[in-house]
Amino acid sequence: MIEKILFSVIAFVLFAYIFLFKLIKKNDTTYLVILIGEAIGILLSFVQILFDVLLGAVWDVIIYILAIIIPIIVLLLEIKGINFTEIVYVCISKILLGFNKTKKAKNTLLSLIAKYDKSYRAHKMLAEIYEKEGGMRKAIEEYVKVLDIKKNDYKSYFKISQLLNNLDKKEEAIQMLKILISKKPELYEAGKLLGSLLLEKENYKEAVHVYVQVIKHNPDKADLYYNLGVAYCRINEFSLAKDCFEKTVEIDSNLYNAYYRLGQLSLLYRDIETAEKYFLQSIYGETEGKAYYQLAKIYMMKNDKNKATTFLNRAIDSNSMYYDLSKDEPIFFSIKGLIIPKEENSNNNTSTESEQEKKISDYLDDTYNLTKYLNEKKSNKKFDK
Repeated sequence: MIEKILFSVIAFVLFAYIFLFKLIKKNDTTYLVILIGEAIGILLSFVQILFDVLLGAVWDVIIYILAIIIPIIVLLLEIKGINFTEIVYVCISKILLGFNKTKKAKNTLLSLIAKYDKSYRAHKMLAEIYEKEGGMRKAIEEYVKVLDIKKNDYKSYFKISQLLNNLDKKEEAIQMLKILISKKPELYEAGKLLGSLLLEKENYKEAVHVYVQVIKHNPDKADLYYNLGVAYCRINEFSLAKDCFEKTVEIDSNLYNAYYRLGQLSLLYRDIETAEKYFLQSIYGETEGKAYYQLAKIYMMKNDKNKATTFLNRAIDSNSMYYDLSKDEPIFFSIKGLIIPKEENSNNNTSTESEQEKKISDYLDDTYNLTKYLNEKKSNKKFDK
């Protein structure tokens, strides 16, 4: 009997507290769910006492769960800063999203925000929904609100940077990423994006600084070493670039662009044999045609016209633009009659190279041609003397 009295006192106190301080004071009808559960639990308890029915351990557990345990759990969660209403609305929104009811999920989250403007989960979920729908500006607005609530949410910080970049607001994205990397240099995706934006803006020394900083925390990322190598190339630090490309293929032997860059750098150092080895290793995907073309040049240097013709025709077969290039390339004049033109078509003329890849290829080729010209000019002066 004492147990029943104690149960009734605790249940009524919890009911009164939630009714007065949650439902009425906060004007939040979500707590009706808890109050209804409590009321059912208290009613069942009275039924047990008055009519001596619904007896047994199972009914006792149900009554305690409804009238005491659930209300206490909700109050403890809120003491820890976890809003019950927020949990309910977010769970409903997730269920709606699971059934592809995106509009209803958004409305549910907006209703939650109307009650609790500082709901971190609601703003973040809403931002993610807008992002998936392509509403990048609305997504940015929501992510900004997320950061106002939780300033150390670095993932949201990065999301804003990505969205700004997608909106072609490169400078704003760069500034945000710089702040983010200064706080969290271990963030691989953020460092990668910042580095690529700096390369795009031709801020090569800054790009080097960023990649070096991020690599300290991500030493197993081959693409970071590759991009650092590209940045070093653009400031003519070719020895350091070579080290980076070698590290790239050591980590991931399938990054064929790195082999191609090593081939180009070997040509710069007039190491024909090593260049040949690297170009052969780079024959795959987007590097295939240009690797064949470089190898054709190397075999002409070696005076192996048969191999040169074979590889040049392979380059032309992969992309007919190499036929036009070869006509203007002096090194191929002696095998002009052996070159087989290929009819231009959309299937083999589409380049999959990014703009950045084209730029670094052209830069290293131009640097090689310039050094070759200067060496020839120097040799001719000596001969004239």
